Amino acid sequence: MSFRDRAAGGAVLAGALAKYAGRPDLVVVGLVRGGVPVAAVIARRLEVTLEALVVRKLGVPSAPEIAFGALSAEDVCILNEDLAAQLPADEITGVLRRELAELDRREQWYRLGRPPLALDGRIAVLVDDGLATGASARAAVAVARRLGARWVVVAVPVGSPLAVEQLLRVADEVICPVQPTDFDAVSRWYEEFEQVSDAEVVSLLSRV
Repeated sequence: MSFRDRAAGGAVLAGALAKYAGRPDLVVVGLVRGGVPVAAVIARRLEVTLEALVVRKLGVPSAPEIAFGALSAEDVCILNEDLAAQLPADEITGVLRRELAELDRREQWYRLGRPPLALDGRIAVLVDDGLATGASARAAVAVARRLGARWVVVAVPVGSPLAVEQLLRVADEVICPVQPTDFDAVSRWYEEFEQVSDAEVVSLLSRV
């Protein structure tokens, strides 16, 4: 099974999340940037609040598509210790410095005129367009916990079985309808998978 685009993936997830429809204590949180178009469809169909969370993947310098970790708000930094141990300390420091600067830039841009993300006592549905290593989603779960969410759901259209298994250890619920055993890249499971722009994220958030 593949998805036409991120909106189609969001529609499938909205059906799987129907039990949460209309709940005033529910917040749908899209991981910036690719998760926001997916989350926007879910929030609209469930008639609940849409929010966004910036999570930055920490890519191996020689192969940026491979994540050795992820960082996000609330000083959350999740590392793949086995992979990070193979990298020189100065390379890790350089990646962290660059990604922290980009995290701050995006936080200021996306939250301009919006209050801080508030999850205290709420159900947080964390949405991305897919799970490869799952590092970004694990970082998002950690942020949601620190912000006081009482129940944390991770919802993605497609992901690797290993990433889903790891997320089940930290999230209260994981919804991932497509878990191919031959998973290699998120983009492979979409017919259209263009990069999401900052402007698109801002536009989607401004509609709520």
